[in-house]
Amino acid sequence: MSRVLVTGHDGYIGVRLVPILQEAGHDVVGLDSGLFSECGFGDPPPQIPTIAVDIRDVTAEQCEGFDAVLHLAGLSNDPLGDLNADLTFDINHRGTVNVAKQAKAAGVERFVFSSSCSLYGRHGDDFLDEHASFNPVTPYGESKVLAERDVLPLADDSFSPTFLRNATAYGLSSRLRGDLVVNNLTAYAFTTGEVLMKSDGTPWRPLVHIDDISRAFLTVLEAPRDLVHGEAFNVGSTAENYQVRDVAELVEELVPNSRVEFAEGAAPDLRCYRVNCDKITETLGFETKWTVRTGIEELVEAYTRFGLTLDELHGSGLMRIQHVREMLDDGRLGTDLRWAAAPIGAGHG
Repeated sequence: MSRVLVTGHDGYIGVRLVPILQEAGHDVVGLDSGLFSECGFGDPPPQIPTIAVDIRDVTAEQCEGFDAVLHLAGLSNDPLGDLNADLTFDINHRGTVNVAKQAKAAGVERFVFSSSCSLYGRHGDDFLDEHASFNPVTPYGESKVLAERDVLPLADDSFSPTFLRNATAYGLSSRLRGDLVVNNLTAYAFTTGEVLMKSDGTPWRPLVHIDDISRAFLTVLEAPRDLVHGEAFNVGSTAENYQVRDVAELVEELVPNSRVEFAEGAAPDLRCYRVNCDKITETLGFETKWTVRTGIEELVEAYTRFGLTLDELHGSGLMRIQHVREMLDDGRLGTDLRWAAAPIGAGHG
């Protein structure tokens, strides 16, 4: 059993990661600023002991006594990243480096960083392994490149970082995000009957369920140190690369009475990459359990059970950029995205 600190434990992936770690016998503590504590869908998230702090302000003292830090916290997508590019770098890059440095100073042995395949950016049709060049096209993708670059040199005999380059996530969560392609296309089909395409559908995306991302974290946490020390792993399945139009056709097939429609002005997306995920399987024996098909089926069942509406899909509960803008407008967040007023649920992540 390890004592594990999960940053961003109250986020989209974190709320599904925590129970998986606990079921494997690990003692889990969360660290979260509470930025998305009001964003809920369906069943409530797990409640665990929590350190309520911004990752930019984490201290070594707060990291003491942990065997590992699993670092998920950050601004989670391109629209949020585009809101203010320097804030994206401040949180996702410099905030990540701060957490890593403080963890190292506290004697934490393992540091597993939630990176992203978006750092590959614009590549085309070739399959990319972990040696592929970086070509990010957004501040979010660039922030992941910079974080990996500056955390890796911290590696030594007592501090072992690993970088999990997650494919584009999907799947049900009590902190559901409606701004991810599989979740979004399924939700539009469910609420309107239209599988609403916002690009021309040609870009390639590697896709992975958040349970599989969570299991990859667990696999790395429990792996022999020499297999993961300083290593990067693409997280997903090589078989689960899709053009967006293929996802739309699957949604059309699985959501009754829905049809594919193109949004006005739908155009090509600069982000286009296919990813080879064989390394994590060959090195650690990790294999994904979900497919986009089973993920869509899970979402349809949940949208039906909890009664998702179009207003909810468009609202701040499921759209991260809208949630942040509303809190900026009402003065609860400062322009640096730190709390100007205490968050609802402070102390609970």
